[in-house]
Amino acid sequence: MPITDETQRFTALSARLTGFDAGDLAATGLVEAYRAVAAERLGADRYAQLLREPPDARDVREAARAVTYLWYTGSWPGPSPTLVSPRGYAEGLVWKAAGLTAPATAPGGYGSWAEGTER
Repeated sequence: MPITDETQRFTALSARLTGFDAGDLAATGLVEAYRAVAAERLGADRYAQLLREPPDARDVREAARAVTYLWYTGSWPGPSPTLVSPRGYAEGLVWKAAGLTAPATAPGGYGSWAEGTER
């Protein structure tokens, strides 16, 4: 998928919001998916405003929080947060920040820790 100016602006904004660099965010493979979710959920005007203004500006603060939440959890916030994709859960920055792998996503899968090492 070609990288557009909009994708670059969204990535730069996301890096500023999350504290992870653009390469870390790109390595998740979720930049375009998250850009599309943010654009859809915020609406065209609010999304454009978020990309245009500093993320700590009063008018875009809630939108910036939502995008940050999305990167850290893989979910869009709300009364019932919406998981964007299973990959979003596995690639959530919360796990990377803690130096962990998301539970139940290791190659052995859920419960693999209970299996013996002998086969």
